[in-house]
Amino acid sequence: HFPGFFDCSIEYNEQLSHQLYAGSDFLFMPSRVEPCGLNQLYAMRYGTVPVVRATGGLRDTVPDVSDPGGRGIRFLRFDPGDAWMALHRAAELYWNPERFRAVREGIVRADFSWEKSVAEYLALYRELTGS
Repeated sequence: HFPGFFDCSIEYNEQLSHQLYAGSDFLFMPSRVEPCGLNQLYAMRYGTVPVVRATGGLRDTVPDVSDPGGRGIRFLRFDPGDAWMALHRAAELYWNPERFRAVREGIVRADFSWEKSVAEYLALYRELTGS
């Protein structure tokens, strides 16, 4: 009914998923539960701003843009009102080009590599063992 406005691909397609992350301004993840979450990390690698419910790994990896070093937009309650407000905040961010660009530049500079994680674990182990 709406050619050119909607498309659907129900399949596993790695190449398409990267194209979608790279071509999107925002990723909306209103998860009820999210132990880790990789989609927001993939999105941020491309400079796509995550809009997430603050749960599990989403809470851990996506500080809100209202906080120092914020990389996304978070909402707390799993309900339509909170989700709508987060999407409203995303639209406000989008229509502020300077701020939107600054957030996206901060996102792509974020380091979620294993090298960084390993270094942090080693530092913690050395601190705990005194070596």
